[in-house]
Amino acid sequence: MSSRRIKGSEAPPAAAFAFRLYITGSAPSSVLALGNLTELCRCHLGDRHRIEVVDLLEHPGRALADRVFMTPTLVKLAPPPELRIVGSLTDWLAVLARLGVRPAERS
Repeated sequence: MSSRRIKGSEAPPAAAFAFRLYITGSAPSSVLALGNLTELCRCHLGDRHRIEVVDLLEHPGRALADRVFMTPTLVKLAPPPELRIVGSLTDWLAVLARLGVRPAERS
């Protein structure tokens, strides 16, 4: 597969979240989206997630094949249903709400 994995195993637990983040190299919005997703998962999903990053500058054919027309685009692959969120993921509460995840309690 033409991507890199961040955090998690190849086969996450059944209840885990699987994400694919489409980026365009080191564009500021792509870097921001990856940082926001990584931190959001760390804070609210613990070890129950896997992130796959697809850089469309390295693999431009994936954009058309995967129907990605804007970057950054986050695709939630698991659990179903599949969901797409476009943008830098800065509004964590909105992202968590779209994903159906309740924010973790802060101590």
